Order: sequence, then C-alpha cells, then structure tokens
Amino acid sequence: MTTNHRAETHEPGAAPTAAPAPTPAPRVAIVTGGSRGIGRAVSRRLARDGLAVVVNYAHDAAPAEETVAAITASGGRAIHAQADVADEHAVAAVFDRAEQEFGGVDVVVNCAGRLALSPIADLDLAVLDAMHRTNIRGAFVVAQQAARRLRPGGSLVGFSTSVVGTQFPSYGAYAASKGAIESSTLILARELRGRDVTVNTVAPGPTATELFLDGKTPEQIDRLAKTPPLERLGTPEDIANVVAFLTGPEGHWINGQVLRANGGMV
Repeated sequence: MTTNHRAETHEPGAAPTAAPAPTPAPRVAIVTGGSRGIGRAVSRRLARDGLAVVVNYAHDAAPAEETVAAITASGGRAIHAQADVADEHAVAAVFDRAEQEFGGVDVVVNCAGRLALSPIADLDLAVLDAMHRTNIRGAFVVAQQAARRLRPGGSLVGFSTSVVGTQFPSYGAYAASKGAIESSTLILARELRGRDVTVNTVAPGPTATELFLDGKTPEQIDRLAKTPPLERLGTPEDIANVVAFLTGPEGHWINGQVLRANGGMV
C-alpha cells in the first residue's frame, strides 16, 4: 500500500511564519512597609511600571490588602506578606515567597521605619531600643537578604531622612538611626562589586504622610512646609518617583549614593 505524504509548502518568496516571542517575566520588587504612606506610593508606582510587587507589612493586614487590591484593580500583580523587618527568619520567608510566586527578586525597597521624637535628655531608652531595632537592625536584616538574593541588574533602596542634615531638635535618636543607614550605603555597594546590583538611600524631607503629620500642630506643619525653597511639603508620590528612577534602567548608573529628596533643604 502506498502512503502519500503531503509536504508543507510556502508561497515563493514568502518568509516562514515565526513563532511569537515569549512574554518576558516581570521584574519583581519587595517593598517593606509597603502598605502605608511612602511605602504604599512606592508599591503602586513600581506596579505601574510593570513590576510584580510583594507588599510587606508588620502588623495590620488591612492596609496591605487595600494596597494589593488597588494594584490588581489597575492590572498589576501584587501579593502581601507579613514580617517584622528585624526578624531575620520572617524576612527570609518574605524573600522565599517572592521567589516562589514570581520567580526571583530584582528590587528591594526598605520603607519600614519607626519614628519617636524626644529631647535627648528626656528620651526613654526603651523607646530608643525599639526604634533602633526597626530602623537599624531591620535595615541590616533586609540588606542581608537583598545582598544574597537580588538578581543581576537589581537594586536595593534604603530610607534615611533629611533631618540627618538639618538636625532639628527632638530628632536626635531618629537621625542617629538613619545615619547608620547612610554610612553603610556605599560600603554595601562596594561589597557587591561585580554583581551588577546597585545600593542607594533616599533621604526625604518633610513629606505629608500620617507618620509625619501625627502630633504636629497646623502651625508646625505650615512652618515646615515653608522650609524648602519650593515652599510645600513633599508627597509620597514625589518620593516614589525618585525610587522608580533609582530602580529602573535610567538610574542604574547611580550607586552608593544618598539622595536628599527634600525640595532644596540643606
């Protein structure tokens, strides 16, 4: 019995049909303290830029759920994950989940922080210990995981404060905790030589967040708003735009720097 085989033919001069290119996997960001204030604005901005976002929160899940819902409603990809940033095992678990859900980690933004104001002479040392546990130990825990796991082309962004430079009274303990972040920024960038990973720190000035506004009188807020030459408070979106630049391809040549995003304050 003879079997006829029909060969596929193409029109003369026609190029073979190419298979569609695979859709590239999204870059992945972990944003600590990503459910409120600057962290929420950063989470939403990075998602808008196409990154899949892991929104970390410390205690209250509701704002994190709201942030994730806002991102997904706009067509982005996001999940939330609870962890105290000072707990190295909990933070490692957040990185594990990012890798399991999205395939890896490309951007880490450590927005988690604690603020307590007091003259140094009157400072409750228990408050000092709690603040430094989050602001210093937490920053180092997050930086350790980022240093171990960020993929080539990745970025770590930490957060300081412009008060390190302005040195307002009552901010002594807070500024000291953030000064530790600034002093380690270039060191970590140099330790990651050859990895194609950048390390930078953003130091906002007065920014209209719940954390900043809490406990201040309208007169105090107005005075602080007039301090920068631009004569307004920053917004969380102002700071998120800076983070988006530092973690995107246009900002990848910036490394080991502290950027004071404060409208022109000293």
